[in-house]
Amino acid sequence: MLLISRLTFLTFLLHLLFHFTNGFNTTAAAKADVGIILDLQTPLGKMYKTCISMAIEDFYSKNTYKTMIVPHFKDSNSDIVSAASTAIDLLKNSEVIAIFGPQRSIQADFVIDIGDKVNVPIISPATSPSLSPHESPFFIRSSWSSASQAKAVAAIVNHFGWREVVLVYEDTNYGSGLLPFLAEDLLESNALVSNMTLISPSADNDAILERLFELKKMQTRVFVVHMLPPVASRFFKMARRAGMMEEGYAWIIADALTSLLDSVDSETIEAMQGVVGVKACSPRSSEVHNFTGRWRKRFRQENMELETSELNVFGLWAYDTIVALAESVERVGVDASPRFNKTGVGRGNLTDLEAIGTSNSGPKLAHLLKNFTSKGLSGDFMIKNGELQPSVFEIMNVIGNGANSVGFWKKNHGISKRLKKGDDNDDPKQRLGAVVWPGQTSEAPRGWGVAAANARKLRIGVPTKCRTSQLLDVSIDEETGKVNASGFCIDVFEEAMISLPYPVQFEYIAFKNADQNSTFYNYDSLIQQLALKKLDGVVADVTMSAKRSKQADITIPYIESGISTVVPIKESKESSWDFMEPLSGQLWLTTGAFFVFTGFVVWVLEHRFNEEFQGPLHQQVGMILWFAFSTLTFSQKEKVKSNLSRFVVIVWLFAVLVLTASYTANLTSLRTVKQLDDTTDFRDITMKGESVGFKEGSFVRAALDATQPDESKFKVLTSFQEYDEALSLGTTRGGVAAIVDNLPSIKLFLNDYCHKYTMTGSIHRNSGFGFPFQKNSPLAPDVSRAILEMKENGKMDQISRKWFGGGGCGSSNATAADSKRLTVNNFKGLFLITGLSSFSALAIFLFIFFYKNRLVWGSHTSLKHKLAQLFDRRAKQSEKSKAMSCMCCGEVKWSTIELVVTRP
Repeated sequence: MLLISRLTFLTFLLHLLFHFTNGFNTTAAAKADVGIILDLQTPLGKMYKTCISMAIEDFYSKNTYKTMIVPHFKDSNSDIVSAASTAIDLLKNSEVIAIFGPQRSIQADFVIDIGDKVNVPIISPATSPSLSPHESPFFIRSSWSSASQAKAVAAIVNHFGWREVVLVYEDTNYGSGLLPFLAEDLLESNALVSNMTLISPSADNDAILERLFELKKMQTRVFVVHMLPPVASRFFKMARRAGMMEEGYAWIIADALTSLLDSVDSETIEAMQGVVGVKACSPRSSEVHNFTGRWRKRFRQENMELETSELNVFGLWAYDTIVALAESVERVGVDASPRFNKTGVGRGNLTDLEAIGTSNSGPKLAHLLKNFTSKGLSGDFMIKNGELQPSVFEIMNVIGNGANSVGFWKKNHGISKRLKKGDDNDDPKQRLGAVVWPGQTSEAPRGWGVAAANARKLRIGVPTKCRTSQLLDVSIDEETGKVNASGFCIDVFEEAMISLPYPVQFEYIAFKNADQNSTFYNYDSLIQQLALKKLDGVVADVTMSAKRSKQADITIPYIESGISTVVPIKESKESSWDFMEPLSGQLWLTTGAFFVFTGFVVWVLEHRFNEEFQGPLHQQVGMILWFAFSTLTFSQKEKVKSNLSRFVVIVWLFAVLVLTASYTANLTSLRTVKQLDDTTDFRDITMKGESVGFKEGSFVRAALDATQPDESKFKVLTSFQEYDEALSLGTTRGGVAAIVDNLPSIKLFLNDYCHKYTMTGSIHRNSGFGFPFQKNSPLAPDVSRAILEMKENGKMDQISRKWFGGGGCGSSNATAADSKRLTVNNFKGLFLITGLSSFSALAIFLFIFFYKNRLVWGSHTSLKHKLAQLFDRRAKQSEKSKAMSCMCCGEVKWSTIELVVTRP
């Protein structure tokens, strides 16, 4: 007995010595009792306890304070009722001024209500966003809300270009709390949550395996898992057993599981190889390193039964939270007066909670804690509006015996390999470190693949009726019921599917109208089947439109399209003056003037020594006109001898060639245009009140409704044969005046009926033909890329030539807008060249003429006087009459003029 007493006394002395050496103020005037409610049977609860104890010791070992926190650790036994009853016990019997915990969200939900009732701050590390500090004035969250990680997870999905994900979560308040935030952030990253699967914590392995096999039947290969370690451990073991931890699958785990990977067994780690996760980033400072060493040593001493356990960011947050609480308690102080105000508490049968009253220091303490900032072990420790503010998430990859860091995510900065600015790669694809995916592959999964062998094939709807078999031809085998489809649309679709980097199984589903009397399928009704999830895609000559894009995702167009009008070719009204129409009146006059001018220039250049350009006056005038106009048919027989004349004639013949060719071409064009109807566009036709036809189920109806509200003027037609019959009848006999359709269909129609009809009017462009798929289907962008490749490598042209040939005669039809009468402006350059050539030749001739006869112009006696003397002398000779005749004709021999010049 004496020995026991001595040992007890020695233990007491050692305890006092311990406190003294650590700087505890044992003479503190007031002690602040604080309740600590944890799941002390779990590794996380044990870690919290060690961190909290060390935080209190470290805080009070540095300085002397007026107050000192006295922790009261209580075990909630992972039970909701136990956590609530423990909180009441702490408030009633220990009169705690604050409570740290519980650590689970479902437990904290009850305790927070108790704290609100008695005005005591509840500082909980529960991460569920369903617990809102805004709704409780006495709730302070000492960890990051799990909602804050949603953007980081969405950033990873967006980084790898995944379009669909499946959410797998445990069936608890904690598990479901993240879903709305994650779905919203994924949607902002152009990704869709295609399925949400819950796993009950009480589910056995067979039930989990059954749910996994259901997920395996889906095409989506990206899974986001939000579970705590107890459930996640069994889930991933079953996922490996189901063959879903192999190449092609992508798994992303949430913060809580990633941070607690150290607490799971090695078999679970082996099953999770290739998993990517996010967790709160903790600083790698010397302070953290030193604290981790001290913590590890103490934790192992206190929990020798645990094999392995590592400190994580939740422990650092708990440490910083207790330091913040200690500083706040020091500022508020602890009065000697009663801690709880029981004024107004009536007597009688009161519950334990009612008998407690309200805390006197609670409101002040909660006010300080709800907005607290400091520099702690976890980095920038900032509580704002009652919630610890998130900063940086670390992206981890489970490989080997644990998780390796491959990058970081920070708000307003995105994903990066390193935290330091300026160290990132400019290429977004290189902003994340090398990730090893399930199946030990470094190639990122596509996120979408072939379903399991027992899963259904893709259902591709095809209409049973189409206007032409060249576009689409569908038949059903009566014996087997198999749908056989062919045509341009089918060939393009199947070639695109073959080009995909992964195999896709599909089958054609033939769809008919609900109205059995209809012979053509309504494409809007067909696309509606996608919105109803009855089809996965549609293959037909479906024109893209804004209305249809709201119900389905449509690929880029594989045929450019537009709306135009087909009208009958009508007999032209003959006119006696049709030949004048190719050229304008001004151009006719200008051309005639140049004919005369060119003839005159040639006569001047040739007349003095070319006998064919000599003779009586009336003969020379006729020669001028004859020579010029004979060049129209290149039938002039007169030979020109002067080089200047040849130059003028060559240029003029070129001008005549251009004029005649242009005249002929424009005359042909105008004659063709005259065969068209007077109206050139469906808008003009509808404004005149004439009937217009269009295909059944076509979006063209919307364009027609905008121009003609009278629906009786619209006629629905189903085939090219009906097009022909309606146009042949015309409006007066119950037909139509024009057909409005998209360009591909019009070209196919005119290939067979170009001798009767033609395309006219302006082309109203639209988006063309595309393949519709269900909303947010990953196939839509992949098939679009395949279509682009087909256009670039020439496969699209090969398919077009196979079904459409080299083009029909319909493509050569001209429109009125393309034909105009030729004017002078069209030939200004030609006339300028011709005029300059003629004037230049004439100028050169005159220069030579006056240069050789400069003595005549320099004589004192006029040329007229010289010529008179010459004619007088020659009149006396025997050839007087001949000389007179020559003078009257204006033909003076050059030799005679030379004689005059040389005589004195």
